[in-house]
Amino acid sequence: METSLTLFGGKEIRRVYHNQKWWFSIADVVEVLTDSNDPRQYIKRMRHRDSELDAKWGTICTPLELLAPDGKKRKTNCATTESLLRIIQSIPSPKAEPFKLWLARVGYERLEEIENPELAATRMREPYKAKGYSDEWIEKRVRGIAIRDELTNEWKKRGVKEQREYAILTAEISRATFGMTPAE
Repeated sequence: METSLTLFGGKEIRRVYHNQKWWFSIADVVEVLTDSNDPRQYIKRMRHRDSELDAKWGTICTPLELLAPDGKKRKTNCATTESLLRIIQSIPSPKAEPFKLWLARVGYERLEEIENPELAATRMREPYKAKGYSDEWIEKRVRGIAIRDELTNEWKKRGVKEQREYAILTAEISRATFGMTPAE
């Protein structure tokens, strides 16, 4: 497991890469968003206030080893990005409000895309444009994504089920085409 720190609001958030996802210290995030001196007590009160969150706590968080302030590794309740966003919904703090507004906007946009799938294609191009990629590069990228989807759908029809199998096939194609795997 790879561990590291990430900065948020000028404060460090401990995180660990586990099961192909980043997991973040819930206490660190709560401390940053609430300025609480005792984030564990805050979490306890938050769970008491939000019975739905409390009922799903065992599936939302996972105890993982993180480096504690005293330099020792300790089991710490961690959550994926998706679970953290759920937790943030239960934090009545001005610092949490931008996340809640962002979630509402993204949810609304997703509903619009379900109604009008062309919006999804247009929105997909926007981040690439914002990063300065050319229209030609963006079109190639979009075509590449479509071709990859066709390929993975074909693999699925032929019985490929597990993510590991997809990774092996992708690595073999990459090695044959470019002389190296995606990891390399």
